[in-house]
Amino acid sequence: MPSFARYRRICLLLFLTLLLAQQAAAQSTVAGTVLDTAGQPLPFATTVLLRLPDSTLINSQPTTEQGSYAFSGVKPGSYCVQALLLGYTRRRVAFLVDKPVVAVPPLRLASAATALGEVAVTGTPPLLEQHADRTVVNVARLNTAGETALELLKKAPGVTLDKDDNVLYRGSGGVTVLLDGKLTYLSGAALSSYLKSLPASAISQIELMPNPPASLDAAGTAGVLNIKLRRSQLAGLSGTSTVGAGYGRYEKTWGGTNLSYNAGKTRLFVRLDGGRYNSFNYLTMRRTIRDSLFHQQNRWRPLTYTGTFAAGADVALTPRQSLGLQLRGSTDQTTALSTSTSVATDLAGTPGSRRQMTNPKQSTLSNQALNVSYRFAFDSTGRELSADADYVRYASANDQRFNNMILTTGSGQWSPAEQLRSAAASETTIRAAKIDYTHPVAGTKWRAETGAKTSWVTSRSAIGFEQLQDGSWQPDALRTNQFRYDEHISAGYFSLNTSYRRLELKAGLRGELTQTSGYSATTTQRVRRRYFQLFPSAFASYQIGAHDQVSASVSRRISRPNYQSLNPFLNYTDFYTAQRGNPFLAPSLSQSLALNYLHKNFQLLSLSYLHETNSVNQVVTQDDNTNVSTSTPQNLAQTTTLTLSSGGHTAITQWWGADNELSGSYSRVSTPVEGRPLRLARYSWALSSTHTFSLPRSYKLTVSGDYNSPAVMGLFYTRANGQLSLALKKQFRAERGTLSLRASDILNTSRFRSTLRYNNVNQTWNNQWESRRLSLVWTCKIGSGKTQTRHAAASADEEGRVGH
Repeated sequence: MPSFARYRRICLLLFLTLLLAQQAAAQSTVAGTVLDTAGQPLPFATTVLLRLPDSTLINSQPTTEQGSYAFSGVKPGSYCVQALLLGYTRRRVAFLVDKPVVAVPPLRLASAATALGEVAVTGTPPLLEQHADRTVVNVARLNTAGETALELLKKAPGVTLDKDDNVLYRGSGGVTVLLDGKLTYLSGAALSSYLKSLPASAISQIELMPNPPASLDAAGTAGVLNIKLRRSQLAGLSGTSTVGAGYGRYEKTWGGTNLSYNAGKTRLFVRLDGGRYNSFNYLTMRRTIRDSLFHQQNRWRPLTYTGTFAAGADVALTPRQSLGLQLRGSTDQTTALSTSTSVATDLAGTPGSRRQMTNPKQSTLSNQALNVSYRFAFDSTGRELSADADYVRYASANDQRFNNMILTTGSGQWSPAEQLRSAAASETTIRAAKIDYTHPVAGTKWRAETGAKTSWVTSRSAIGFEQLQDGSWQPDALRTNQFRYDEHISAGYFSLNTSYRRLELKAGLRGELTQTSGYSATTTQRVRRRYFQLFPSAFASYQIGAHDQVSASVSRRISRPNYQSLNPFLNYTDFYTAQRGNPFLAPSLSQSLALNYLHKNFQLLSLSYLHETNSVNQVVTQDDNTNVSTSTPQNLAQTTTLTLSSGGHTAITQWWGADNELSGSYSRVSTPVEGRPLRLARYSWALSSTHTFSLPRSYKLTVSGDYNSPAVMGLFYTRANGQLSLALKKQFRAERGTLSLRASDILNTSRFRSTLRYNNVNQTWNNQWESRRLSLVWTCKIGSGKTQTRHAAASADEEGRVGH
C-alpha cells in the first residue's frame, strides 16, 4: 500500500501546480438585480448566465436578499442573463462584455400562475459557487457513478464522516441536514442509512450554510446542509432513468427514475430508487488494560435492500395563491452476520484466553412524511404569507443473537459462554406547523420577515433480552427496557435586511421554548427539562470593487440530542464492547463566526470559528474488572474549531478545469471525563482537488483526490487518510444518454484510523470498508430540466434528531 507521506506529496504538488496555472486573461464582472413589477427586489431568484449565440451555460446563482447577483471572471463576448422564480414569468436580457464591469439592466418579473419555461443548457457550472451567505456544490461537475448521497457529502468543503458514518460539518456532529429545504428528520445511524439509499445521481446541488438566517430552525450548532434534488420544470413529461452495477469485494446493483409532469397550473413529480448492496466492514482494535493486551477483530457483512420514494404536486389556485403536497419515505432491510474474535495476551505477547462471538442480525428501517404547504402573495410588492404542516413517522426493528464461545488457555477446547438474543423496536411520530410572513417597507430598501412554529414529538422504544439457561430461553430483566420521550417546542422569529450601495445587511432574532420528558420503565428514571433560548444572527456583505467581495456572518445556535441517544438501552458489538444511551444529555450551544474574501469568484480566504459548549460526543469508558468498554454519548464541556481555507474553480484551458481547496484547522477539546480533566488539541490540514477534462467524441474524464492529515475528532486522535478516484463519462444521442465508469479509491487508502488515550482507556482503532470499487452506470434522459428550489418544511428541526 502506498505510504501516506508519498501520497501527500503528490497531492500537494498537484495542488500547487494548479494554483500557478491560473490564467491571466482579461475577465470581467457582470452584475445586476432582479425585481418585481413594483420595483421591489426578488430574493433567491435563479439567475443564469448564457453565452450567445448557442445559449451555452456559463454559470448560475441565486439572487441575494436584495435581489442582486454578480458573475465574476466572465470573458469578453456576447451573453444574456435569464432570471427565473417560481410563481413569476421568466425574463432575459442580452448584452456585450467589453469592459471590466458590465451593469445589466434590472430584470423585472411579473407574477404568473403558469410553470416556468425551458432554459436551454448545454454546459455545466463550476463545481463550487461562493455566495455571500453559503457555498454551493454543483454535482453536475462530478462523475458520481455508483455513489450514494452519503459518499457525495464527503466531497463538500468542511464535511467529513466519523467512524460510524455520522455526518460532521466544521469538525462537529451538530449539523442540520435538509432535503429540498425540508429537514430529513434523521440523525446518526438512521440518517446514514437514508443517505446510503439515495443515489448521488438524484442530487443537483449541496448548499452549505455555517450561519443560517433566523427564519430557519436554530438547530445545528455547526450549521445547515441543504441537499437539492433534481427537478424539471419543462412542460409535459420529463426526467431521468438510471441503472447501475458495481463491484468491490462484493457485488451491488441499483436503479431509479425521477419524473416530472407540468401541465399549466399543476406540477407533479415522482422519484423512485432502489438497490441491493452487498458489502463488508472490518474493524481491528487493540486495547491495553493494566498488564494485558486485548486484540479484537470484528467483521461485519451486511446485505441490504433499500428503497426511497417521493411524490408531490404544486397547484396554482389563483395567480397569487398556490398549494403544495408532498409524500416521501424510505425503507431499509438488512441481513447481516457479524463475527468477533478477541485474544488476550500479556505485555510480552504470551497468549491467554480467546473469545469468539457470532452475531446474526436482521433489521428494518422505514419512514413516511407528509407535507402540506400554502402560499399567498398579497400584492406585487413582495408581501407574502406562507404556511406548512407536517406529519412524520419513523419506525425501526431489529432481532439479534449473540453466540459467545471461550477457548481457555492450555485446554484447547471451546466452551459456550453467555448466550443472548434480543428484539428491539422504536417508533417516532412528529407533528409540526409553521407560518411565515414577508413585508417589504414601501418606498425603502428594507424588508422584514416574521414567523412562528410549533412541534410535538412522541418517541417510543422497547428492547427485550433473553438468556439461554439450561437449554431454554429465559427473560433477562437487567437488559430489558422500555423508554418514552415527549417533546414540545414553540418558536418565533423576526428579521430585517436592507442594502446601501455596495453594502448588504441582515439581522434576526429567534426565540425557542423547549419542554421535554424522558422516562425509562425499567430503571424508573424520569428526566424533565424546560428552557427558553434566544438565537441572534447577523450577516454583512460588501462589494469592494468589480472583482472583490468580503462577507461576514455570526450566529448562536443549538443542537438537541437525537431521540435515540437519550435512550438508556444497552447494545453489544462483541463480548468486550457495548453502546448505551444517556437520558441526562443536555442540549449543545454554539457561537459561530464566518469571514470570506472572494476575488473573481475564487475564495481566496475563508475563516471559520466554531465554539461549542456541551457538545455531544461518544465517550468510551472501561471497566478493568470485566474488561468491557462501553461507548456512551456525553456532553463535552468546551470544543473549539478554527479553520482557514482557500479554494475555488480554475479554468486551465477550454478543455481542462480544476476545483481545489486547501484548508488548515486547529481543534481543541477541554472537558472532564469521569471526574478527571482532559484536554486534546491539534493542528491539521486537508486538501481536495478535482480535475475535469473535456475530451473529443463527447468523453469527459475526471480525476479527483483528497488528503486529510492527523486531527482531533471528539476524544479521538485520528490518523491521516486520503483517496484517489478516476471517472470516465461518455454521452450518446445528443446528450440524452450517458454511460459512466468510475474507479473509486484506487489506492485503497480510505479508512478510519484513530487512538483513544485518557484515564484508564488506551485503545487503537483501524476501520476499513469497501471503498475501492468499480461502478458502471447508464442514465437515460427524458427531456431536460433544471433544479427547482423548494421551501423549508415546518418540522425542519425535529426530524433531524431521529436515530436508531
